[in-house]
Amino acid sequence: MSFRSTFHVQALALACASILPAIANAAPQATDLDEVVVTANRTAVTVNDALAPVEVIDAEQIRRSQARSLPDLLRGRAGISLSNQGGAGKLTTLFLRGAESDHVLVLVDGIRIGSATSGLASLQDLPVDLIDRVEIVRGPRSSLYGADAIGGVIQVFTRRDREGFAPRVTVGGGSNGLNEFATGFGGRSGRAWFGADYAYSHTQGIDACSGYLDPVTFDGAGCFIAPDSQPDRDGYTRDSLSVRAGIDFNEQWSLEGHGLRNEGDNEFDGDFTDRAKTVQQVVGGKLRWHPNDRVDLHLTAGRNIDASDNYLGDTYLDYFSTYRDSATLQGDFGLAEKHLLSVGLDWLDDSVSSTTEYDAVSRDNKAAFVQYQGRVGAQSLEASVRRDDNEQFGGHTTGSAAWGIEFAQNWRVTAGYGSAFKAPTFNELYYPFFGNADLRPEESETWELGIAWRGDSYNVRLDTFSTDVDDLIAFDAALGLPGNVERARMRGAELGVDTTVADWTINGAISYLDTENRSGFYEGNDLARRAKNSARVDVDRAFGKFRFGVTAVGEGSRFDDVANTRRLGGYGTLDLRAEYAITSSLTVQARVANVFDREYETVAFYNQAGREWFLTLRYAPVN
Repeated sequence: MSFRSTFHVQALALACASILPAIANAAPQATDLDEVVVTANRTAVTVNDALAPVEVIDAEQIRRSQARSLPDLLRGRAGISLSNQGGAGKLTTLFLRGAESDHVLVLVDGIRIGSATSGLASLQDLPVDLIDRVEIVRGPRSSLYGADAIGGVIQVFTRRDREGFAPRVTVGGGSNGLNEFATGFGGRSGRAWFGADYAYSHTQGIDACSGYLDPVTFDGAGCFIAPDSQPDRDGYTRDSLSVRAGIDFNEQWSLEGHGLRNEGDNEFDGDFTDRAKTVQQVVGGKLRWHPNDRVDLHLTAGRNIDASDNYLGDTYLDYFSTYRDSATLQGDFGLAEKHLLSVGLDWLDDSVSSTTEYDAVSRDNKAAFVQYQGRVGAQSLEASVRRDDNEQFGGHTTGSAAWGIEFAQNWRVTAGYGSAFKAPTFNELYYPFFGNADLRPEESETWELGIAWRGDSYNVRLDTFSTDVDDLIAFDAALGLPGNVERARMRGAELGVDTTVADWTINGAISYLDTENRSGFYEGNDLARRAKNSARVDVDRAFGKFRFGVTAVGEGSRFDDVANTRRLGGYGTLDLRAEYAITSSLTVQARVANVFDREYETVAFYNQAGREWFLTLRYAPVN
């Protein structure tokens, strides 16, 4: 990293740290810092006690945001940068702390999801109407979860209704021919709880890609179509169903099961394929034994299906289907007050079914891990180690440690280290004429330092990090194939603020990221599609039955290619939203997105929607 880049990180850290007390003193009302998260440590800890940088988006925040998709809900948050290929339902990749998009582990109700061929999780296909909460953990978590968690972990929890009986109905519509409908119910009867939700969404979409194709050299970019050859709308239709049920047999034993299925019909621009019918399915269950306050054992198992049938117009071309079967046995043991030991066994099996022939179509991974969490006085400590035995790549050991100390009044400093790894995908290894079976896993090391000010009415946290990745998989011009040819470094800082001032709820995040390719022909270049600077601010206030809100998102410029020859300009968008409670059970919501009709790209040649409006009617009786 250059002196200038290092100076920028240090200057941002010092400047942010200097304003923490000022922000804190301006916040006179209370916010809840005792919300429990389970993703960071695979055990329940409060946001206030977590040593890892975590963010929770709960059901109220989701409803209040009026987000139309999971990427819409996540965009601009601390450490997150998104690249979208042409609007609603189109491929959306997420970079967390500058790590590759397949370096982020995504879970749905504890079950690992994602394509074993591409390595990507289809975030655009997870229906936000069926989501109850989202937990974001920034930083490496391979010592607990194994491969993929270099940049962090995002876990999506579907709806849970544990009390009474709660039916609900939502209808809505908006720009670009958007029609939405959702309905569901949930509740409890005695020791049993249950629920089901259905959601439908259809949009005519926008023209996804302007494309580029040189008619002489046939060089191209984007979707590789000739300019203006497909100036049509590219629509998206989604049908989603979520079911869940559970029973508490007694105070010690409980059993639950859940399932989520999403079927999508996605149109896009392309000369070789322009339509895909997709399936994203997650099914899982959990058996828990909790004999006393010091022992908690649970067995979880599940399957994720990521499938796509591909077409050119109405002509069927091919299909890709991947299956991820997983199981975990974990025990949490209280050694003494404020000291917890967790041990576990993980099993994962990936398999591929496709019209494309792969040299290998399955592999499994077995692992064991142990984690200690403890607190002594004002100090907190975490340490974990994991050993993975991969059928293809053999043994791999990862570890992490974190320490925190509280001092003065409401201050805490944290420091941490973590190693992580990522196994190559089936496409990288075996895709015909593209794969390289000699690839090695990618490996990383991350150092973190954070400072937080936590009071009765505010939560301010500044985190800095530095990650080095070795054996990064990229295209090797000498081989004409992907190879372990690169090393990369990602450094940055993230400032998050949550507070309430004069009845205004304010949630804000500012991120700075410096990435560098540290080897090969492109040594010294930025990594592609990562913005150096980004920010998001959500401001809301209730006036009796009326609520008003604003979301502002801004991102700096980025390069679209590894050669850093194509720069995408920075942009800022402003969304306005309002809602009115007609009765205690009936609410009408309205939102205008991208109020100033900004034109921008997060992937070269792929269009983004301009100004859009949405209107929603929600019915949810109060128990």
